[in-house]
Amino acid sequence: MEIGIDSFAAKFSNQNGSATDNKAAMSELLERIEQADTVGLDVFGIGEHHRKDFLDSAPALILSAAAARTKRIRLTSAVTVLSAADPVRVFQNFATLDLISGGRAEMVVGRGSFTDAFPLFGLNLRDYDALFAEKLELLLKIRAEEFVTWSGKFRPALNNQPVYPRPLQDELPIWLGVGGTPESFIRAGMLGLPLIVAIIGGETHRFRPLVDLYREAGKQAGHSPEKLKVGLHSLGYVANTTKEALDGFYPGYAESMTNIGKERGWPPMTRSRFEAQMGPQGALLVGGAEEVAEKILRHAEALGGITRLSFQMDTAALPHAKLMESIELIGKKIKPLLD
Repeated sequence: MEIGIDSFAAKFSNQNGSATDNKAAMSELLERIEQADTVGLDVFGIGEHHRKDFLDSAPALILSAAAARTKRIRLTSAVTVLSAADPVRVFQNFATLDLISGGRAEMVVGRGSFTDAFPLFGLNLRDYDALFAEKLELLLKIRAEEFVTWSGKFRPALNNQPVYPRPLQDELPIWLGVGGTPESFIRAGMLGLPLIVAIIGGETHRFRPLVDLYREAGKQAGHSPEKLKVGLHSLGYVANTTKEALDGFYPGYAESMTNIGKERGWPPMTRSRFEAQMGPQGALLVGGAEEVAEKILRHAEALGGITRLSFQMDTAALPHAKLMESIELIGKKIKPLLD
């Protein structure tokens, strides 16, 4: 199983409510990517947001800076908001990253969990799904063909137009990032794309019917089981002891989830709700190394097997030093238990 880290390049790295200087926050993020590479993790992902609290509006640039400072770790978006992007530029950016990194680039494409990009780029939210479907079609065509002929509703047509540069890898890996809609799982299966499931709450095993839909759709479309990979994007944090992990993670997590809840109509996060997520089937991967490794294995079994698990720790406003320690524990203690 591949183990990695996802980050939204959060500006907050302490729990007293003060914002970190942007330059310092970016420098610390690159240190964490180097740390993940050093301790043997498989992948590091950078999200895409267009909000004040995050510095990840241009993930390919961050990943390119990381490529120059790392040797083996794979570098991916997590996710590229394809609905609000030009697939030509997305492909060019990640093909360039692939060349810089020596063939370590990937991308996870999705529709994003926030809608800020739509008004920013002059898009209509009513076209939410249609935009994504059309742009995914074009992105996959660009990946497959150097000279592209294509037409659609939302972008000017291409007539035998070459797209450069081409990546170092024969086929640049493209994963589909999904939340909880059956249509998204079915689409990924029909296209034969590997799947990243973002599970930020609830009980992980409840996603099994959706994963089964994905696998069945892929089978019906003629794709081999080996091609239908499933990965998880999970909120988590690892410390030397479970108590240390819970006490460190909860305050920032509760504040973050309560603030997001105000936008989405969720109730405030409470300690009891948090602890419910910490149960054997709960989605949160917070605790000591052995405890978290056991939970990952339970999640993998519940979903019929997974090939990748990425920890998302930005939600808890943890200090940089604590994140560095956690990455080390994940690499040196958790990963060996899952290999």
